[in-house]
Amino acid sequence: MEKIISELERLLTIGFQQISQFSDEELSLKSTPEKWSKKEILGHLIDSAINNLKRFTEIQFEPKPYKVIGYNQDELVKVNAYQESDPKELLSFWLSINTRIINIINIQTQETLNYEIEISNGEIKDLRFLIEDYVSHLSYHLDQIIN
Repeated sequence: MEKIISELERLLTIGFQQISQFSDEELSLKSTPEKWSKKEILGHLIDSAINNLKRFTEIQFEPKPYKVIGYNQDELVKVNAYQESDPKELLSFWLSINTRIINIINIQTQETLNYEIEISNGEIKDLRFLIEDYVSHLSYHLDQIIN
């Protein structure tokens, strides 16, 4: 997990530095009304972090395989009003919750990383997969924001 923690720390550093340089107007710009702005993508990453922090912790005590429950991404972005939110507050929250996630990842053992999860299609994976998938997802959307 050292490699995945290092990658997550790298992404947070780069993300914070790059996103901090955008103006509110740049972060709020939508290429089309249906697409998310950079600010809304950041909000989506916050929602992802909230849901995954819950998963990473609940798997410690819930029956196995832990059933991963999806969430309504579009609706969460709307009801959280990320488009109208202060970008500094969003960036601070994103950084804070991911710091908490790093702390949770850091205390996992080989045993807990092997805890089984059931993903949406009934396929069985493990906590290690869920953590790696989270970091990959974060990287993908962070790239959308900063490039």
